[in-house]
Amino acid sequence: MFILKKIVSGFLYPLPLSLWISFLGLYLLWFTTKQKAGKAVVSAGLIILTLFSCSVIANKLLRPLERKYDSFEMRDSSSVSKIEDKSAIKYVVVLGGGHTSDPELPLMSQIGKSSLVRLMEGIRIYRKYPGTKLLLSGGVVFDPVPEADTLAHVAIETGVPENDIILEAKSKDTRSQAEFIKSIVGNEQFVLVTSASHIPRSMAMFKKLGMNPIPSPIGHRVSAGSGLSPHSFFPSIGNLYKAQLAIHEYLGLTWAKLRGQQ
Repeated sequence: MFILKKIVSGFLYPLPLSLWISFLGLYLLWFTTKQKAGKAVVSAGLIILTLFSCSVIANKLLRPLERKYDSFEMRDSSSVSKIEDKSAIKYVVVLGGGHTSDPELPLMSQIGKSSLVRLMEGIRIYRKYPGTKLLLSGGVVFDPVPEADTLAHVAIETGVPENDIILEAKSKDTRSQAEFIKSIVGNEQFVLVTSASHIPRSMAMFKKLGMNPIPSPIGHRVSAGSGLSPHSFFPSIGNLYKAQLAIHEYLGLTWAKLRGQQ
């Protein structure tokens, strides 16, 4: 089911979707007599690719996800304002966001950008709240080394004591992360660090299991100043990636809702 989910979602991302539609149109143009249909399908594929490559569309999709929860230390956040006693926070949980275990690469090159941003924020919060434990989550998916192990190596290199690190190295996706982490933290309050676009789905799944996460979104890609400009209407690979992130999360939210996981 896990592999099938990954394959199906991959076909629904903007770039693969637009390419498959365009190739279907080319097939109609080259190998059938349905010329009008072929032209229409190719045009649809190119229009989809162009729209999702423009920031005006990509930002519109991604911003609601990233702004659902305030940043951890914004005092007007309802989820944070209740935390006046620092001793109430027992764990800082960091969800992995990708890695590559290649021993020929420097350690910092083995951790994905999203994972690195999440980890650095998790370490910052851990250091600000003495007595907390840094819980790093991520198992084996398509890489033979659990992601939690790579995160731990980086954390130790930056000065985090090994005995303050707890590893959750069995999970494959957000749902299993929530389940395995619950067995570690129970009902204790903890800070949940993950990408801003991923935090709505994560919070929903963790809360569904009766847990008490405090959201700490990081790695925002849409800023308050991301208004309209001449560049808003020029396609770019960066905008295409933002659209893919948003669609990935909306698909995940829909799948979780259908399965009663949020």
